[in-house]
Amino acid sequence: MYAIERGGVVKEKIGIVTDSTCDIPQELIDQLGISVVPLRVLYKDREFRDGIDITAEEVYANMDKEVPTTSLPSIPDVEKTLSAMKEQGYTHVLMIHLSSSFSGTYQMIESVARRVTDLKVKVIDSKSVSMGLGYIVIEAARAIQAQMSFDAVCKLVGNLREKLHIYVVLGTLEYLKRGGRIGKVSATIGEFLNIKPIITIGAEGILTTYTKVRGHKQSLDRLVGIAKEQLSKAACRIAVCSGGAKEEAAYIIKQIGQLANVKELITSTLSPVLGVHSGPRTVGFAILPAE
Repeated sequence: MYAIERGGVVKEKIGIVTDSTCDIPQELIDQLGISVVPLRVLYKDREFRDGIDITAEEVYANMDKEVPTTSLPSIPDVEKTLSAMKEQGYTHVLMIHLSSSFSGTYQMIESVARRVTDLKVKVIDSKSVSMGLGYIVIEAARAIQAQMSFDAVCKLVGNLREKLHIYVVLGTLEYLKRGGRIGKVSATIGEFLNIKPIITIGAEGILTTYTKVRGHKQSLDRLVGIAKEQLSKAACRIAVCSGGAKEEAAYIIKQIGQLANVKELITSTLSPVLGVHSGPRTVGFAILPAE
């Protein structure tokens, strides 16, 4: 990951870091040279690194016994990642993380980054999560591989945040209610009436209701309809992400995968940390105009 000055002199070696809620498939992480710091899943008597020591399926399988909590990446993990980059000769590091409205991860990493010397570090709030965050990171990594300058990549990330959209349907509102991310009364009424809100993330990185549909199948069809609406306007890159909802994800992919304006289709799985808050049977997609 280099930007080259005229005359062939190396000016910048740029690294990119994100966190485990990005949900980027491992093959893309390896291909694009992305470093990932894990958040943590906490049970009463044990702790796991997100996506390393535990899978989302394991979280779902034990939810009837104990619903864990989640926590930020450990400071030593972040420090170790930045130290390794410095040792590998990186001059600049771009760190892109989940929305600060969901977690204190961004603030903590920014605090750690301020203490780093001999390395220019920029920390950016993606104002998104899952493959919303993931697609911003992927496109930034591709820009770095294309030898775009550090400042230009940082500017690109700002532009991507404005153009990217994410839409999600949850199998149940119970876990958002437990986490305080939706009102108890709204969640209870929604469950009783079998109302499935389609959730999006607003410009400030906050969960909002895009629309409401009654019934699970109808909510999937509405997701497909939203994707088709977006694709009718422009060619797009799409990432379909699911947690405990392989059949639902396969249905969405079947409906939109062959459309002419789909320029890239990525499938991924929710991280365990996100699975704690969303619960099983969660499915959605991130969509980005393919400029």
